[in-house]
Amino acid sequence: MLEVTLADALSDAARRLASSGVADARREARALWAAVAGAQMTPGDVWLARGGAPTPDVASRFQDVVARRAGGAPFAYAVGKTDFRTLDLAIDSRALIPRPETEGLVDLVLRTLRTLRTPNTGPRKPGGTVADIGAGSGCIALSLAVEGAFDRVIAVERSPAAAALARENVARVRPLVPVEIREGDLLAPLTGERLRVIVSNPPYLTDAEYGDLDPAVRSWEPRDALASGPDGLDATRALLAGARPFLEPGGLLALEIDERRADAVRALAQACRWPHVAVYDDLFGRPRYLLAALEEDA
Repeated sequence: MLEVTLADALSDAARRLASSGVADARREARALWAAVAGAQMTPGDVWLARGGAPTPDVASRFQDVVARRAGGAPFAYAVGKTDFRTLDLAIDSRALIPRPETEGLVDLVLRTLRTLRTPNTGPRKPGGTVADIGAGSGCIALSLAVEGAFDRVIAVERSPAAAALARENVARVRPLVPVEIREGDLLAPLTGERLRVIVSNPPYLTDAEYGDLDPAVRSWEPRDALASGPDGLDATRALLAGARPFLEPGGLLALEIDERRADAVRALAQACRWPHVAVYDDLFGRPRYLLAALEEDA
C-alpha cells in the first residue's frame, strides 16, 4: 500500500475546492494546510514539505477544513481563526471577520493618544478606561488591551453569541489588562462609567447595500454587524449623539465609517456639537475614520 503524501492530500483538496468554485484552488489548499498545521507554517513551507507524509490528526483536520471551505465558508470561518494586528483570534460565524481597515482604526487611536497633550502640563499620562462598542470577536478591545496603556478595557456586544466568542478570545489572549465583556446595545451598558476613549466599528451599510453584498459575505457573516438602517447611519448617529456624557474631559470618540458617507458623518458630529472633529484616510486613501474629541475642560 502506497503511503499518502502531503502532495496527494493537497491535490485532492485542490480538486474539491476547484469544483466548488474556489479561485486558485491549489494556492488555497496550501494556505488551508498551513493554517491547520500551525507552528508558524507558511504556504511556502507547505510546498517545500509536499513530499512528506502528513500525520493522521493534521490530515483529518485538513479534510474537515477543506469540506467547510468547499461548502462556501469564508477562509477565516473554515479554519476557525484569524490574525488581527499582533493577535491570533478564534473566529466563526458568531462575529464579523475582522478587516484590515479596522486594524487601522486601532492604530489611529493609539497614535492619537500618544500625541495628545494637556494645557501647561505636556503629554497626557497613560491609563484610564477605554470602551469598544460592538465588540464582535473582541479584536479591537484586545488589541487596545495588549498594545495600549489603559488601566481597563470594556467590550460591549449586543449579540450573546458574539459576546461568548469575545470571552473565548479574552481567555485565548490572556491580556495583562482586565478586559470585561458586557452584553447590551451600544452605550447602554456603560452607565456610570467615565471613559478616556470610546471606539467602535459600528455597522454602516445601508439596507440596499447589504442586499448587494457578495453571497460569501451575506450568507455567512452576521447581518447586524454590517447593516444599519435605510441610510447606514443608525448606529453611528446614536454613538455621536450619546457618547459625550460617558467621556472624561479631553475624551475621544473614534469610529470606523463608510467612505461614501464620510461627509454625512462629519456633519452629524458637528450637529451633535463635538468641539473637535476630523476625518482620516485609511491606507488606501479612502476616508475611513472619524475622531471626535472633547475639550480638556469639558
